[in-house]
Amino acid sequence: MPKLTKPAPQFKGTAVVKGVFKDISLADYKGKYVVLFFYPLDFTFVCPTEIIAFSDRAAEFRNIGCEVIACSTDSQYTHLAWINTPRKQGGLGEMDIPLLADKSMKIARDYGVLDEETGIPFRGLFIIDKNQVLRQKNHQ
Repeated sequence: MPKLTKPAPQFKGTAVVKGVFKDISLADYKGKYVVLFFYPLDFTFVCPTEIIAFSDRAAEFRNIGCEVIACSTDSQYTHLAWINTPRKQGGLGEMDIPLLADKSMKIARDYGVLDEETGIPFRGLFIIDKNQVLRQKNHQ
């Protein structure tokens, strides 16, 4: 479990950004605050509400120098399928935040939110400052 006021665990992986695959890393966001949140699985009933809410307000976060990244242990292909599914059919629709794939489970494990028995992350939210120091953590 990462400790507050210490460097946040570095990560890199493939995300779906504006409908295309893109490799991203925490280092890409140096100089900005980051809200990194984990959710259990794509295509579940509860997860879309929080992901959509963050996406719908992404511009407000950017206006204060903060980027939001959603992460699960699903693949980037599953993320893309979920984004391409209309909201009325249980999908996300167009997203304004990256959905980061963590198939290796390394990111979830490094942030202390991985259920080792299932390979599925618990819900967790982490605020990382512009110097990539962990400032807040909230997880189940």
